[in-house]
This record gives sequence, structure tokens and C-alpha cells, in this order.
Amino acid sequence: MSNNSKDRWNSRFSSDEYLFGTAPNAFLANQKSRLIAGHKVLSIADGEGRNGVFMAQQGCDVLAVDFSPVALAKSQALATERNVKIKTMEVDHNNWTPDPDTCDIVVAIFIQFADPELRSKIFSDIKSALKPGGLLLMEGYRPEQIEYGTGGPPLAENMYTEEMLREAFSDLDIIELNSYDAEIDEGPGHAGISALIDLIAIKS
Repeated sequence: MSNNSKDRWNSRFSSDEYLFGTAPNAFLANQKSRLIAGHKVLSIADGEGRNGVFMAQQGCDVLAVDFSPVALAKSQALATERNVKIKTMEVDHNNWTPDPDTCDIVVAIFIQFADPELRSKIFSDIKSALKPGGLLLMEGYRPEQIEYGTGGPPLAENMYTEEMLREAFSDLDIIELNSYDAEIDEGPGHAGISALIDLIAIKS
């Protein structure tokens, strides 16, 4: 990430308010039954902790990574408030790679900051990080999101399509891949009708 980008996100996260709220992402919350206590979870770009903390509340061993130290501090504060523990790590995905075959679950919710080149690396890292039998839970925006303007960058190339995700994760067993529009209410950062796409896949 560029320093300008990091500074911008630190500024966005600097308010006492949680930019994307403190409740978990709705797609992730709907997968609660898949979050097995004791499972090791990597949450990519976990931000201020709403998703990482929720998974810790289910008994998961969570490593939440983000490139904003301001966000990660708020994540730890939220974990303390909810009486759970999570591990946080400040990372730049351009030069950080998770250890291979170490994660039972990888969660990637709205990581639309990644341009196609960085996205390709992150997707490769996700597949490497998963143990055999490991689970990927991913939600993102489709290009139609740009018209809605209710979250995410105005960059079509950063969005997902079913075809793109099928190709990118063709070496995983895709359990669900759904495109739909829905009203979301995730703090001031994500609010309103949104063009969503959900992926659930398992590493063979």
C-alpha cells in the first residue's frame, strides 16, 4: 500500500465511531454454524474488528490482519469490550504472505482495495494459507456497485464477477457462489442497496 493510501485509511478510522459498525457482516453472521470453536481463522483486511471479534465470540482462534494500525487498535478495544481475545497484525499484502497450510478458515470480506495485480497475490495467498479441507468465506462487490455508490471504491476493475471468482478459485471446491442485490447497514461506510457476491469454497 502507498503511504498516501495508508494515511487515508488511518484518517477514516480515526473517529471514535466505527466506520463499518461493530456488528458482523451479514453474510459472515449467516455462516455462524461453519465457525467451529478452536479453528484457526485468518481474517484479511479485518479493519476495526467487527468480523474478527464476532468469530472470536464463536470460540475461533483469530488472526486479524490489516494495514491500518488505527483500525487494529480499535479492533483490540472492541475485543476487550466483548471479553474475547484476538491476535492482530499490521501487514501490507504487497510484501506479506501467510504461512502455508495453517488456517482452517480464511475470511475475506470487502477487500476491494486490491487492484487486479494485488488481488491475484491475495487470492493465491488465501489458497496457500488454507489447510486441506479448509474453508474460504468471501463477500465482495460486483461492478454494478459503482452505480449504487453505497460502499467500496469507484473502480470496476477492483470488483468481482462470478466468472472471475470461478476462474480464480477453480482449484477449490466451490460450495456456493451467489450474486444478488441487498440492503446493507454496516456503519456509515457501507449503507444502502448494494451489488453483492458471496463465495464459499473448500480446499481439497
